[in-house]
Amino acid sequence: MGQFRQISTFVEVINRGSLSAAARAEGIAPAMIGRRLDALEARLGVKLVQRTTRKLVLTDEGAAFLEDCQRILAELEEAESAVAERSARATGHLLVSAPAGFGRQHVAPLLPSFLAEHRDVTVNLNLNDRLVDVVGEGIDVAIRIATLSDSSLVGMKLADNQRVLVATPGYLKRHGTPRTLADLARHNCLAISSEGSQRGWTFRENGKVVTLKVAGNMTCNDGAVLHDWALAGKGIAWRSMWEVHAEIDDGRLKTVLEQYCAPGSDIYAVFAQRRHLPLRIRAFVDFLRHSYAQPGYWRKAR
Repeated sequence: MGQFRQISTFVEVINRGSLSAAARAEGIAPAMIGRRLDALEARLGVKLVQRTTRKLVLTDEGAAFLEDCQRILAELEEAESAVAERSARATGHLLVSAPAGFGRQHVAPLLPSFLAEHRDVTVNLNLNDRLVDVVGEGIDVAIRIATLSDSSLVGMKLADNQRVLVATPGYLKRHGTPRTLADLARHNCLAISSEGSQRGWTFRENGKVVTLKVAGNMTCNDGAVLHDWALAGKGIAWRSMWEVHAEIDDGRLKTVLEQYCAPGSDIYAVFAQRRHLPLRIRAFVDFLRHSYAQPGYWRKAR
């Protein structure tokens, strides 16, 4: 307690510009403030402030220490606020964005349970496969399945994700099971297209990440359609585990070329800031993360 009081007194003195002003704010004698500063400097073994009758001047050590102290006190205040808010009720409106397929399967079905726990919150769920402008469009939480690159945003990981190649047992029986990436050239690959161009499939081969352009007789800009085509035995599709986990478990789909799986684009909640997040945002993100972490969630969610 004594060390904390010394640090807070040091910051207060510098912020207010004098020992007497800091003493008045705390309702004690200036001599007490002076003794705290003396004790702090003695404990640290350095001079933090050069004091004259007219002004205070920070030493180099004092300036560096002040910056650290201000950060620590701000973080402590934030931690106390967070604890206090957890005992309060989440209120207000949430604008949530999510990729269409993932949002339909793994966000929309969870909203009724979330809102049952937080009855003073309302939610607008926007399902869209484009990359939304979180700040410009006023999005509270954006769900993204990607490697985050925008340093101006804050991302909180919700769950792991992995992309795999899948096909039905019937398709593989008719056309054979690929053993190498080169074998994909002999298969009907169901690829996603965007604005007329086909996206490549990413793998890890010989320790390097490679992207392949594959060929097939059907492409689509909707991943759910590719999923349905794969289930219908029309070819091989490159899909996320969150989408095909259940079908793999029950045998309707089989994975191939597992040894070439590249690191996944994990599932994140993205928002504009971390500090002073409204309780409704923290509660929603925590709810999703907890739901996805439940044993067997990805097998049951379909």
